[in-house]
Amino acid sequence: MLRRLYDWTMSLASRKSAELWLGIISFVESSIFLVPADVLFLPMALARPDKVWRYALVATVTSVLGGIAGWVLGYYAYESIARPILEFYGKAEAFDQLRLSVDYETVILLLVTSGLAHLPPIKVVTILSGVAHVNIWLFIVSAILARGGRFFLLAWLLRRYGEPIRHFIEKRLGQIAAAGAILLIVVYIAYRLLTH
Repeated sequence: MLRRLYDWTMSLASRKSAELWLGIISFVESSIFLVPADVLFLPMALARPDKVWRYALVATVTSVLGGIAGWVLGYYAYESIARPILEFYGKAEAFDQLRLSVDYETVILLLVTSGLAHLPPIKVVTILSGVAHVNIWLFIVSAILARGGRFFLLAWLLRRYGEPIRHFIEKRLGQIAAAGAILLIVVYIAYRLLTH
């Protein structure tokens, strides 16, 4: 199923309506969808480097709006809507463990790391942010910084290096972003241990 979703998402990049689809995929990725928007963003940006900044803006705005939708699901409709979505993806049990083991500050940290590196998946953290009653304005600012940081970094790399960087991005950028996210988590844990 995941491979079919990936292939379908890739096929959208060549359509005239690709920018609209980028917005839709970015929106639903942040709340319910499995395939990251990068899958569509990369080929679009390579095909039209003159529009790379516009695509980054579209992906950022719609991703943040999708994140707000995930927050709303977690805040107002966890049992009736959000939990069945998590169960569908097989993430409900992991979500419950995460929810019971983190505090408010950790949720904000996870929002940043998931926005930058999908660690953990963004849809899980947006819903968790709503369940944890993270302030909506703090949530929005964090989401803009994290998602904007990711898409504009991709845009800069693609604009500067073009097609040769694509293989690196597809194979290694996720690992580098994950390493950065892990480092951020380790620094945060060390800070918490030293100050408490």
